[in-house]
Amino acid sequence: MSKFKVGLVGCGAISPMHLDALKSLDMVELAAVCDIREERAKAAAQQYNCRYYTDFNEMLEDASLDAVHICTPHYLHPVMAVQAAERKVNVLTEKPMSVSLEQADEMIKACKDNNVTLGVIFQNRYNAGSALIKKTLDSGELGRILSGRLNVYWNRSDEYYSSSDWKGTWDKEGGGVLINQAIHTMDLLRWFVDSPIEYVDANISNRAHPNIEVEDCAEGVIRYKNGVTTIFHALNYYTYDAPIEIEIHCEKGLVRLVSDKAVIRFCDGRELTVDRDPADQANTVGKDYWGISHRRQIEDYYKSLMNGEKPFIDGEEARKTQAMICAVYQSGKERRKVYLYNDIK
Repeated sequence: MSKFKVGLVGCGAISPMHLDALKSLDMVELAAVCDIREERAKAAAQQYNCRYYTDFNEMLEDASLDAVHICTPHYLHPVMAVQAAERKVNVLTEKPMSVSLEQADEMIKACKDNNVTLGVIFQNRYNAGSALIKKTLDSGELGRILSGRLNVYWNRSDEYYSSSDWKGTWDKEGGGVLINQAIHTMDLLRWFVDSPIEYVDANISNRAHPNIEVEDCAEGVIRYKNGVTTIFHALNYYTYDAPIEIEIHCEKGLVRLVSDKAVIRFCDGRELTVDRDPADQANTVGKDYWGISHRRQIEDYYKSLMNGEKPFIDGEEARKTQAMICAVYQSGKERRKVYLYNDIK
């Protein structure tokens, strides 16, 4: 079997999640890494036994890649995705797709026009708890969803922002707690409800980080076209990274996801539960709440390439979450309901 020749750009904190996964896959050859900081690129290349570059375009021109993983600051995701697509290189990018819906659409168009595959990382959909919830909801056993809620209470210090030249900015990060920390949980609840969004009504504020431009608190409601209303509350000035919580109230039961553990209690007394495998816990790279499902999604992405199929989370699917996040920001800034597909900017 021929291998996909793969490169990665952005050798920061999230990159080991990708690099470890790539080195473990038989179908992949990790050919190159790239970072504008030579010391980081060189260190990653030595650790993972590949070439390194400090210029992304040079890597694209020189390394003859089949695919590239984008792990750079948010505002560079669409720029680099388009550059790769124009060179016929497949793209797997970290979340979020971009800092605007317009740029997300540019990414999708560039990949479609050049017949390459765009994938977007939302690895928590691959967690065992998430998969159980989705399967049970889709089976109809729980009946109709009545409502849902989510909480994300994490901590990001002043030093977290001051040590970066892009975090905490609207133009480079695209927002704060919502687009960076809470987006995975927001994506999960949207995926569980599985209906187009009618409108978003939200508030955003900065309550504890006076030295940044963006929000550190977001709350609101999301109304779906199937009649479900969900509520969300996210902040990053708690004293630690508390386990995320999702609750879904259904006609025939109650669904709870706390961190990776899913508990489904039916009205008839039955209960389903699943948590992260202890082996997964032992093999976790990086922050605990990143889990181990990067590997699962990355492997799935390359299987889809091999089979000529679209990946589970492609650009079009990830766009739905991007549109939701952008609508929350628009609603918070303009202090009004924002109706998706009508007036979202």
